[in-house]
Amino acid sequence: MAGAGISTPSGIPDFRSPGSGLYSNLEQYNIPYPEAIFELAYFFINPKPFFTLAKELYPGNYRPNYAHYFLRLLHDKGLLLRLYTQNIDGLERAAGIPPHRLVEAHGTFATASCTVCRRNFPGEDFRGDVMADRVPRCPVCTGVVKPDIVFFGEELPQRFLLHVADFPMADLLFVIGTSLEVEPFASLARAVRGSVPRVLINRDLVGPFAWQQRPRDVAQLGDVVSGVRALVELLGWSRELQALVQKEKEEWVFWPPEK
Repeated sequence: MAGAGISTPSGIPDFRSPGSGLYSNLEQYNIPYPEAIFELAYFFINPKPFFTLAKELYPGNYRPNYAHYFLRLLHDKGLLLRLYTQNIDGLERAAGIPPHRLVEAHGTFATASCTVCRRNFPGEDFRGDVMADRVPRCPVCTGVVKPDIVFFGEELPQRFLLHVADFPMADLLFVIGTSLEVEPFASLARAVRGSVPRVLINRDLVGPFAWQQRPRDVAQLGDVVSGVRALVELLGWSRELQALVQKEKEEWVFWPPEK
């Protein structure tokens, strides 16, 4: 399970940190209250603020960090059953974790849907519009095209239901960089079997790690990347992970490809 804290080292602000979170910095978008930027009713009246924010968060603007590549290494070693993420920045995909290993619980920019005719499109089709400060329009019916980000009141993606099978199967749960405040995502931390170790790598003690601890829980508190590094050293994977990070950095020099 991963939250905004895994992406802040890549330069992306989280949503709720006082003073530095996205909600604290939304005055520039001229919206009635911070949460309105993710409310459908407001979006249909004025989609411009959301797309201004989308321009900032669109995949390609930021790069994965050490913590993302740790999760990629888990996948490469055949150890990652699934990565459940609250993040909409796409950095898990950018780190090379394949979509079938991901549950992007709060949606993704990788796909988009027309709000009128409901046709589906690759999110990349509308990058040009978003970057040019234009509201994307459906080429068929001219309705507003919205990235498949979950707004308040919308249902979570169907893939979220994979948790019903995944969590009882898991024999280890990492919880990295999340406040565990937003439901139903937060409740997943309690969905593994009682005998399964849960490892929290986070700035603070949160959720059931604070108020419903289990005997096999482990908490590594403080900076997320430092916590991941400490774990990687204990596993003896430091050199392997550093090589992966270096290889990916070299490839990023040539990304995104020119059109």
